[in-house]
Amino acid sequence: MKFEVKDLCRSFTISRGRSHAALDKVTFQLQSGSFTVILGESGSGKSTLLNLLSGLIFPTTGQILADNTAIHGPSPDRNLLFQQPNLLPWLSVADNILFGCRLRGDTDNLGGRLTHLLEMIDLSGCEDRLPAELSVGMAQRVCLARALIGNPKSLLLDEPFGALDIFNRLRLQNELLKIWQNRPFTGILVTHDIDEALIVAEKIIILGGQPATVKSVYDVALPYPRDISSHSFFEARSQIIQLLRAAASNWR
Repeated sequence: MKFEVKDLCRSFTISRGRSHAALDKVTFQLQSGSFTVILGESGSGKSTLLNLLSGLIFPTTGQILADNTAIHGPSPDRNLLFQQPNLLPWLSVADNILFGCRLRGDTDNLGGRLTHLLEMIDLSGCEDRLPAELSVGMAQRVCLARALIGNPKSLLLDEPFGALDIFNRLRLQNELLKIWQNRPFTGILVTHDIDEALIVAEKIIILGGQPATVKSVYDVALPYPRDISSHSFFEARSQIIQLLRAAASNWR
């Protein structure tokens, strides 16, 4: 799925009828099958931008196109993965994963798709477990499988690994990349973690300012899988830090 964001502005009404501008004239393009990270400090409009791309909220002015069509609401082609696991507690792992597909009537080879995804995320044999019986890392892997089983054209990720320990976070980052490489979708990940951005992204869009704008775009030239202990990774990290410092210094 190709995205085109044109002069995007988004404001919110806050207390006593006052208006708060979160994003101002944000413009960029994402090619189909690419993996992009939206990077910025807390409060820089990252999650707002992701909610706009998902169709949960709408621009104040400007336009967002998905495959040359304006976004007018949520779509199973643009699945959103949240920060915390949000499984239905009374449903099993399998039923949580299959819930959306069954609701839409998307039942073609559903059992085979489920088995394949459970193998990819290393949860085979856990089909009948309830969410209360899962660790946070396992629950987030179930959410990832649920987001992917409908074969979406894009996957929007709102810091889904932020609550995990370093071991589970690295594991899920690598699993996500393997899935993306095997069945390409357009990936957009929101984070404030520089290492996470460099591990997964082909391109990093840095937001900054109040209201937020695109301050810089960084193309990651490192080959996959990324070696976080390498000199080239350290150099790229240093460059991103400098770009973030410049973005933060431009807060209005």
